[in-house]
Amino acid sequence: MKYTFFNRDLSWLRFNERVLQEAQDKRNPLYERIKFLAIYSSNLDEFFKVRVSDIRQIKHLDKELRKKLITKPNRLLKEIKKEVDRQGELLGRIFRNEITPELNALGIHIVSAVEISDGYKEFAIDYISNKLSEPLAIKEDFSSEEECLFIENEKLYLITAKTGGGIICVQVPEGNRFIELPTAEGHKIAYIDDILKVYLEEKYHKTFYELKISRDAELYIKDEYSGNLLEKIKSSLSNRNVGQITRALIDAKVDKETDTQLQTVLDINDTDIVYGGVYHKMKDFFGFPNPIGEQLENKKLPPIDPKFIKTDKPLFSVVKEKERILHFPFESYNGILKWIEEASEDKDVTTIKITLYRVSSDSKIAKALLRAVENGKKVFVFIETKARFDEENNIKWGKRLEDAGANVRYSYPGIKVHSKIMYIEKEATNECFAYIGTGNFNERTASIYTDFGLLTADVNLAQEVHQVFRVLEGDLIVPKVKHLLVSPFTSRATFDQLLDREMKKAKNGGEGRVFLKLNSIEDTKLIKHLYKASNAGVKIRLIVRGICCLIPGVEGQSENIEVISIIDRFLEHSRVYIFGSGEDEKMYIGSADWMTRNIDHRIEVITPVLEKENYQIIKDIMQIQWEDNVKGRIIDGDQINVHLNHYSHQESSQERTYFYLKEKNEDVV
Repeated sequence: MKYTFFNRDLSWLRFNERVLQEAQDKRNPLYERIKFLAIYSSNLDEFFKVRVSDIRQIKHLDKELRKKLITKPNRLLKEIKKEVDRQGELLGRIFRNEITPELNALGIHIVSAVEISDGYKEFAIDYISNKLSEPLAIKEDFSSEEECLFIENEKLYLITAKTGGGIICVQVPEGNRFIELPTAEGHKIAYIDDILKVYLEEKYHKTFYELKISRDAELYIKDEYSGNLLEKIKSSLSNRNVGQITRALIDAKVDKETDTQLQTVLDINDTDIVYGGVYHKMKDFFGFPNPIGEQLENKKLPPIDPKFIKTDKPLFSVVKEKERILHFPFESYNGILKWIEEASEDKDVTTIKITLYRVSSDSKIAKALLRAVENGKKVFVFIETKARFDEENNIKWGKRLEDAGANVRYSYPGIKVHSKIMYIEKEATNECFAYIGTGNFNERTASIYTDFGLLTADVNLAQEVHQVFRVLEGDLIVPKVKHLLVSPFTSRATFDQLLDREMKKAKNGGEGRVFLKLNSIEDTKLIKHLYKASNAGVKIRLIVRGICCLIPGVEGQSENIEVISIIDRFLEHSRVYIFGSGEDEKMYIGSADWMTRNIDHRIEVITPVLEKENYQIIKDIMQIQWEDNVKGRIIDGDQINVHLNHYSHQESSQERTYFYLKEKNEDVV
């Protein structure tokens, strides 16, 4: 049978539309809706920097190879542009017709360029002339390729056609995008872009239009396998802001002459241009002033400190009693910080090993590792320097740790290390401990990403985590594991076996069940296996936040597959895999999505959940999520993002999870 799939890029755009829908949802406080507009914009910027640039590169493949592609790159780029244009119009309507009137009703007015020109022209001229921290960056000569690089990635510019050809291009000052204007009543807020526009139009007597471009953000390291990979990454980073243009976002009212001259100067065409709105770089709305107060934002959900963390006992003793599970950001990240800080100070700890994929710029984790080195521990750190957009920060911390005396390993050619693992050893007492998580060792993102982390003293699990570290240290080629699933070595085969087991049960008249929570599902082999399982009678539930190439509910293909997606205040990031039901049910958590890259081209670690109480907590939370009729949406054959409506309660799964865990921690010791 020929199975069908959603295109991954168009599916991702539908995910981002779910973010945009949250900006429409009046159940969200006003400033949370504004924040969702910023998230949508930030997501779309990255999509153009990464995915659209990848599709453009396909156009340079050999013609015979291009013929074999299911989706032709030019056709896909046109479909992407059509969908982005549609969503751009929706964003504009939401902002103009919903957000702006509600701000106005609260006495918060966003002042237009016309209003500034009429009532605040002197203020605007004085502000640009005297209040900027740096002189205006203006470019009028674009006669060489180097001059064209003046227009950098993700920055805002005001442009107009020059008399006689070419363009005048002025960079919008960076920093505070929104300026509060003096007023006797209410609150008047202006874009710095409009203040600059009034100044420029007074100076040049021309109309200026806003421009923002996205450039290819790939590093394009020609040969990862020869020479010094770290030095090649460092060298390539300097080119990121001047890569090939993948999108030019310009004011929809731009005049024909300015449009024509811009295309000539930048060597782009209509396919590269998105016409939309007067204002761009909506992600700056993360910093939109709130002069009213917290009542316009979500009620706080202060992180819960589990009782096992607040005890006077050392955390190692607590974990030896039984495995402990943490669920961020509902539960405090202090548990992980306490774990590694105790390890750095404990005189019995001899060895600490950890993988770092994305760390915060002021990382408490990395600082604890530095203290461990100072205290004479053997510290091994694997730092993934190919973690996109975090390369420089990762390299910085790697250098600091290396200089302090830690054994630091950087990226391997052709593969990324995406696992979230830690190994701790007490040599004298012959004890070992491990941490296996679904999210990064990053206390900043742990406050906004939902993730699970498992602390264990189980000898089998800890020793198998150590096996993975031996691979990272170069001592082994393949880890010897029986309990953990480790990509690219055992994950695919184990998932296939677990799916086959459920198919066999269903075919024999039993109950085959699969319940997965993933960020994305794209791997066609695993999707086909799910289709076959569905046809065999296996009941399959999927919670997928982002890309979903699987098409549910298709006769003869996926009638037994249901998919939902949840978008809420926290970014759903944990991965949970449950196979079976009753006594033979198996549960795993880990770092791998069901994408080909995670299964075959990254080192990922997935652990079974063995302790009964932890198992039940995760299972309860999965059910809570499945019942979310506030933030949950059904992913159907058309991907039109319909809200769930078949449960009587009206409470988001994230709020239910928070209070569920709060109650649990009131009586758990």
